[in-house]
Amino acid sequence: MSKTISILGSTGSIGCQTLQVIDIMRDEWEINFLTVNSKIEELEQQVQKYKPHGVAISDERCYKEFKKFTSFTGEILCGEEGVCAAAGDSRNNIVMSSLVGFSGVMPTLAAIETGATIALANKETLVSAGEIITESAKRKGIPILAVDSEHSAILQCLAGEYHSEIEKIILTASGGPFRNLPIEEFGEITLAQALKHPNWSMGNKVTIDSSTLMNKGFEVIEARWLFDLPPEKIDVVVHPQSIIHSLVLFYKSIFFFYLQILNILSNLYNILEDSI
Repeated sequence: MSKTISILGSTGSIGCQTLQVIDIMRDEWEINFLTVNSKIEELEQQVQKYKPHGVAISDERCYKEFKKFTSFTGEILCGEEGVCAAAGDSRNNIVMSSLVGFSGVMPTLAAIETGATIALANKETLVSAGEIITESAKRKGIPILAVDSEHSAILQCLAGEYHSEIEKIILTASGGPFRNLPIEEFGEITLAQALKHPNWSMGNKVTIDSSTLMNKGFEVIEARWLFDLPPEKIDVVVHPQSIIHSLVLFYKSIFFFYLQILNILSNLYNILEDSI
């Protein structure tokens, strides 16, 4: 039996990638709602291909324009209320929340209230309302699945492990385009330079936030709420190669580390004793 998904921000980077994944598993997924802010041409292409039950367009002017030219016969909702209605539709099994900025807060809450699993790629939702979102999810027994690469890596590392054994989680940062730029040249930075991330192709907002490392600050706050950890248990290291997205250090790993040290010291002692 197929599952039903609604994608909030379907024309953005994460939304498009979600649809690419669905392309691989078309028999397993049914699309309920697609939502956009203003990219109605791209939305028209998506509705023709994926045949969702409905769409929601947050920009009222674009909503009116879309209704003029589209041949789509499903439900067409408008404004923030429309996006919230799409997110909170009772047919949703899972809601991919990939909206930009703080616009994801109310739709995510609406999805939680109707019992949908939340796939969260909108970190600002937890930055601005982390306690409210996580408490609502706990109350409803709803899982929040981390989609951001760093937090998804942590989620995978924690699978099958006890939360009480977490010593620390470590997020990695590429350092952005200005990692090696002398500070005296910062006054000459251009928008084009800030939008040229050395490793990733992302939306404009997250790329700019990455160039200032503000995005990593957001991710620390996101991790605090996603994994219910105090800030002192969350570290960041600069890793320009971006091979490792995140790490988890467990208490037991520290124990085994010290056990290895003791074994090495014991072996050295035996070697020295034999040589005397």
